[in-house]
Amino acid sequence: NILIGGLLAICVLLLFLRSVRATLITGIAIPIAAVGCFIFLWLLGRNLNVVSMAGISFAVGMLVDNSIVVLENIDRHRKKGKKAFNAAYDGTREVWGAVLASTATTIAVFLPVVFIHEEAGQLFRDIAIAITSAIFLSLIVSISVIPTLYNLFYKKGDTAKQGRLQKSFIGPFFAGIILNFSKLCMKNVATRLLTIILFTTLSIGLTFQLLPSAEYLPQGNRNLILNILIPPPGYSTTKLKNIGRNIYEESRPYFEEDGKDGFPMIKNMFFVGADRITLFGGISTHETRARELIPLFNKIMRSIPGVFGVSIQAGIFQSGIGEGRTVDVNVSGEKIQDIINASFALFSTISAKMEHSQVRPVPSLEASYPEVRIIPRKEKLAANGLTALDLGVYVDILMDGRKIEEYRPEGIKQNDLVLKGKVSAVRSPEDILNSIIVNRFGDLIRVRDVADISYSQGMPQINHLERDRTITLQVTPPADLSLQNAMELIENDIIPLLEKEGRLQNVRVDIGGNADKLVATRNALQWNLLLALIITYLLMSALFENFLYPFIILFSLPLAGAGGFAGLWLVNALIAPQGFDVLSMLGFIILI
Repeated sequence: NILIGGLLAICVLLLFLRSVRATLITGIAIPIAAVGCFIFLWLLGRNLNVVSMAGISFAVGMLVDNSIVVLENIDRHRKKGKKAFNAAYDGTREVWGAVLASTATTIAVFLPVVFIHEEAGQLFRDIAIAITSAIFLSLIVSISVIPTLYNLFYKKGDTAKQGRLQKSFIGPFFAGIILNFSKLCMKNVATRLLTIILFTTLSIGLTFQLLPSAEYLPQGNRNLILNILIPPPGYSTTKLKNIGRNIYEESRPYFEEDGKDGFPMIKNMFFVGADRITLFGGISTHETRARELIPLFNKIMRSIPGVFGVSIQAGIFQSGIGEGRTVDVNVSGEKIQDIINASFALFSTISAKMEHSQVRPVPSLEASYPEVRIIPRKEKLAANGLTALDLGVYVDILMDGRKIEEYRPEGIKQNDLVLKGKVSAVRSPEDILNSIIVNRFGDLIRVRDVADISYSQGMPQINHLERDRTITLQVTPPADLSLQNAMELIENDIIPLLEKEGRLQNVRVDIGGNADKLVATRNALQWNLLLALIITYLLMSALFENFLYPFIILFSLPLAGAGGFAGLWLVNALIAPQGFDVLSMLGFIILI
C-alpha cells in the first residue's frame, strides 16, 4: 500500500504539475520521509509493525503537500525572470512560515492522541508517531532538498519553452473551475454571506444525516472462522471425539469441491474438545471469502443433537476466543439460580429481538454439570488448627497446583513456581480424601479426617465481576448492525422490557467487553478532538500573530468533516462495508 500510494501520488502530481522534472523534485519527499520514519521509530523504541506501517501509508499523500507549496512558489519567482538559484532562495524564504505553520499544527494535533490510556491508545500511538515523524521530515525536505534540486534541475533550463506534457489541459481546466467558482462566491457582500450560510448549513446537515453508528476496532476480513460449541453437561471425552468426527464427515465434501452449494472450498480445519471449551475452526482456499463459510458451519452445528454454538469470523485485532465484535452482557448477583433465570430471559429475548445475532453464554446457562464437593468438617478442622481456607489450599495443591512464588532471572521472562501433588496420586475424587496433609501442629493426617465428599451438580466454573457471581452473554450482532446500535438496543429496549416484566429480579445487568471499551475510547477521543482544536488555534495565533485569522482557517473543518462522512457513505454504498470505528475517528482528528 505504501508503494502503490506513493506511485499514485506521483501520477497525480504529474497530471497537475505537467512536468517530469517538477514531479521528480516533489516526489523525492516521499521516499526520504517514509524511510526516515524508521529512524524515528527506532529512536522512540517502537517496533516496525503493521500499525506503524499503516501510519506511514496514511501519510504518503500528505508528504508532498509542503513540497508542492514550496515548488509552486519557486516556479512563480522563476517565471518573473529570476535565475534558478535566486528563485529557489526567494520562493522558499517567502513561504517557509506558512509551511512551518501547516506542519506544526498537524504535529500538534497528534500530541493529545499519544497520551490516550485506553486500549486503543496503543494503536493510535504507533500511527501518530509514524505520521508526525513523516510530516516533520517532509518539512525538512521542502525547505532544504526541494530548492536544492530545483536549482540543480533548472539552472540551465528555459522555463519559457513548454513541452507537450506541459500543454496538458488538465491543470488549467481544474484551475479555471476553481477560480471561476471563487470569483462567483466573492462577487459582492450578498454572495459572500450566502456562501458562508450555505456551506455551513450544508456541512452541518450532511454531518448529521450521514453520521454512522460507531464500531470499536476494525473487524477486517481475516481468513479464519471460529465455531464455539456448547455441548450438554457432562459429555465424556468419547462423546466429544464423536462430535469432532461428525463435523469432519459433514464438512469433508467442501474440502473436495469449490463452489459446492455456493460455498467456497475449505482449505483447513481443526477441532478442540476440552473440559472447558469445545470449538472448531476453518480457513478457506479463497483468502477473502472466509465469511461465506459461516452459514455452512452454523448448519453443521445445528445437525449435532443437543449441541448449539456460535460461528464468528475472527477479527484482525481479536485477542481472545469469541471476544471480537461482541457486546458483553454481564448478569451479576448473589444466588446462582437467579442469575441463570435472568440470563435465560436475556438470551431468548436478545435472540428474538436481534435477528441473525449469535449469543454465547460464558460459562453456561445450566447448573447441571457433574460436580464433586469437598465439605469441610469445622470441628475437626479447628481441632487440627486448620481453617476452611487451609483445606482449600491443600485441595488446590493436590489437583491443579498452586502458585507459590515467581522466579524472574535477569533477561528471562517470569516463571511461576507451582506446588503440585503427584498426578498419579489422585485418579478419582476418593483419592483426594486419602491424600496426606499436615496440620498446624506438624502431625500427618488425611483429608478424610477433616472433610467429607459429596456428589452434586453445578456450573462448570463460577466467574466473578466486582466480587459478584456473574454469567456473561457474548452477543455478536449481525454484520449490518453496528456495535453501537446493538448496545443501544440491549440497553434501551431489551433490558427495560425484561425489568418491566419482573424477569431480572435480584440481579444487576451491565454492558461490558468491546462495547464498554468503545464508549470509553469515544469519550477520550471527543476530549482529545477538543484539545487538538484548542492547540491548533493557539499555535496558529502565535504563528500569525493574530487571534482572528485562525478562525478563517478553522471554518473549513465542518465542511471537511461532512466530506469525510460522505466518503464513508460512498465506500459503504459502492465498495465494501466500512464501519465508523476508532481508526475512522482518528482519521477525522488527522483532518484538523
